[in-house]
Amino acid sequence: MSGYSLRRRLLLGLTLAAALIGVVALADTWREAVRTSQGLSDRVLEGSALAIAERVTVDEGGGLEADIPFAALEMLASAAEDQVFYRVDAPAGQFLTGYEALAVLDPGEAGIAFADGLFGEVPIRSATLEREISTGATSLAFTVTVAESTLARSALARQILIRSALRILVLIGCIMGIVWAAVTLAFRPLDRLGAAIAERTPDDLRPLQARVPLEAAPLAGAINSFMARLEGAVAALRHFTGNASHQLRTPLATLRTQLALARRAEGRDQAAAALDKADAALVRAERVLAQLLALARVDAAATGLSLVPVDLAALARDLTGEALPQAADAGIDLGYDGASHAWALAEPVLTAELLRNLLDNALRYAGRGAVVTVRVRDDVSAVQLEVEDDGPGLAAERLAAVQSEGQPLRMAAAPAPLGGSGLGLAIVAEIAELFGASCAFDQGAGGRGLKVSCVFQRREPR
Repeated sequence: MSGYSLRRRLLLGLTLAAALIGVVALADTWREAVRTSQGLSDRVLEGSALAIAERVTVDEGGGLEADIPFAALEMLASAAEDQVFYRVDAPAGQFLTGYEALAVLDPGEAGIAFADGLFGEVPIRSATLEREISTGATSLAFTVTVAESTLARSALARQILIRSALRILVLIGCIMGIVWAAVTLAFRPLDRLGAAIAERTPDDLRPLQARVPLEAAPLAGAINSFMARLEGAVAALRHFTGNASHQLRTPLATLRTQLALARRAEGRDQAAAALDKADAALVRAERVLAQLLALARVDAAATGLSLVPVDLAALARDLTGEALPQAADAGIDLGYDGASHAWALAEPVLTAELLRNLLDNALRYAGRGAVVTVRVRDDVSAVQLEVEDDGPGLAAERLAAVQSEGQPLRMAAAPAPLGGSGLGLAIVAEIAELFGASCAFDQGAGGRGLKVSCVFQRREPR
């Protein structure tokens, strides 16, 4: 599966975000540069118009005359390529001097007006200033209009924009460098976590102790949880293989021995007896293998198990009835005693497997003439399933070991009574554990036999 780089993704995302912000900033900078350059141009135009207005005088005939100062026009030529235009108009719009084709603006109440326009094909910025001059008897109003081409203003705006763009590019580059270094440092705990996992041997499933940041804590927790589940699966596999090797060794050895004896038998009767024992050993090996496979199925069912209300009493009655022929063949009195209905939280198929193993264990090892009783008691908060027999039961040391462990998990270390494997009780305990139930193993009434009690959570169907 191909991977991808979080570092590159972060850098790409931040670069695109910074570029978008930079474009917005440049657009705002351009608007501000245009306003700034226009404001400077307007102040220069106003100063030039005021300088010309100061040189407008009244001649001997009572008319107006204008002496255009060179300095007033010189201040407009801020760039060598710029062109300067002007005109002076007497009262009633009478043209006095300058460029007659230059448009005159309406000064309005402010006494001065600014506007962009064209003079011929030249883009210009113009200003019209209105002033009055006294003749002694009256006051004469006149206007001064000055204009310059916009080359200097555009050049200033471009210069501001270029400098801002360079600063933003440098800033973005610095941000990318800082982000690269910060991401590299931030990912170092993950690199250490990966190195700690890579250094582990296949059988080292201890929880990880590497320090990780809070953002990586869920990942470390998930890895530790997975390793714990993996350790459980490996332990189950080891138990299974241990059980298989131990439980199958005895019947297979017996089978080989009896076949060898049958091969060396001197008569038909001796050969038949050896073959009968070989057949019994083969049957036992087949049963052990079936129980081992049942254990494997129970382990597999632990994942994705769905628990539902199960009528434990009805199930116990049905399975007890099914086992009656086997009990009759074994000379055992089998019966059911308990509630008519008792709903417990379980899984139907595995619950039936649990009860079948309890019945099979009791019917195989209780012995002829024994009494086996299946009980189901329905309490307020729990449902109790019991299978009790008055047979030989477990040896005292074996029963004490089972009770101290709490459940006979993988009871392969010591054989069950009468040559049994003990796997039936292990299957019972493991299935009960999947349901959150608990199993107790005690002597039966009067100190005889074995009583297995499993307590389930009570759960009524909806």
